Amino acid sequence: MLRHKLIHPQITAILAAAGHHSTVLIADGNYPAASKRGPRSELISLNLMPGIPTCNQVLEAILSAVPVEAIQTMETETSGPYALDGDPPVWDDYRKTIKEAGLDLELQPVDKWAFYEAVSTPDHVLTIQTADQQRYANILLTIGVRMD
Repeated sequence: MLRHKLIHPQITAILAAAGHHSTVLIADGNYPAASKRGPRSELISLNLMPGIPTCNQVLEAILSAVPVEAIQTMETETSGPYALDGDPPVWDDYRKTIKEAGLDLELQPVDKWAFYEAVSTPDHVLTIQTADQQRYANILLTIGVRMD
């Protein structure tokens, strides 16, 4: 029986095979997961119904299972229909979850097109598609090194 929060067998298997510098995308419900992912990335669709699960719920499970050394978010747009003034509310949820996991990591906002490029590399091993409907909820995790 697993002791961490992550119990999804396919996700666990992919993470177990991932190594240092591999990346995992936790995608919101609007992310184009069929076309914006790495050539070796596996897609796990967890989108059960609108809002379930959220990216933050998946983040909590992943952080319980693997070491993470960097976390990137998609930078918000400052004009246009998706523009926001300041950080999206979901980023505060991420910061809380990261802190509760005992990690001293900052979110690293990346330009939207650079984010898509980062996700499209051979190091990208997993995309977890959620049903999160919040804007700018996509989050890219870089797997770290187990130190214990």
